[in-house]
Amino acid sequence: MCTMLLLFLVAIFPGVVNAQQNPPSDQDKRSEDVVKRGEHVMGISHEAMTHHFRLFKDGGEIAVAAKDPNDSASIEQIRMHLGHIAKMFSSGNFKAPMLIHDPNPPGTATMTRLKEQIHYEFSETERGALIRLVTAGPETTDAVHAFLLFQILDHQTGDAPTIADELSKK
Repeated sequence: MCTMLLLFLVAIFPGVVNAQQNPPSDQDKRSEDVVKRGEHVMGISHEAMTHHFRLFKDGGEIAVAAKDPNDSASIEQIRMHLGHIAKMFSSGNFKAPMLIHDPNPPGTATMTRLKEQIHYEFSETERGALIRLVTAGPETTDAVHAFLLFQILDHQTGDAPTIADELSKK
């Protein structure tokens, strides 16, 4: 089931990218709402940070960084937020993404049900933090991939919807 969802999301991705480049007014409104809700939930301006969502064979990664390397307030807020998110996700709590995206992103029901099969590794980076999602099997991997693909599309990050063999060295 999750594999089918993943294949569907990958199949429609080019069309969604085109729609993002020439968004209709409904898409503009949705994007504005996601940004507004995200700023409220994260406690930091969308303009001050970048999001990246990456897919790996054994899960994926959520990375958030301050655009300005000297913006210590944003860097600290990013670290605090992602540390909190890693703890919430580990306990199967996906309320924050639901509050930002309305509705809950795909994959979260499986990620909640199989929470013991996903390890969330939080680490600080030079300009923020990241969460590495390490999965224990195909069902959790599919769920994490569906979740991250949705994030790429809804946040309009431009990240590749492809599965990498290993972590990027960037």
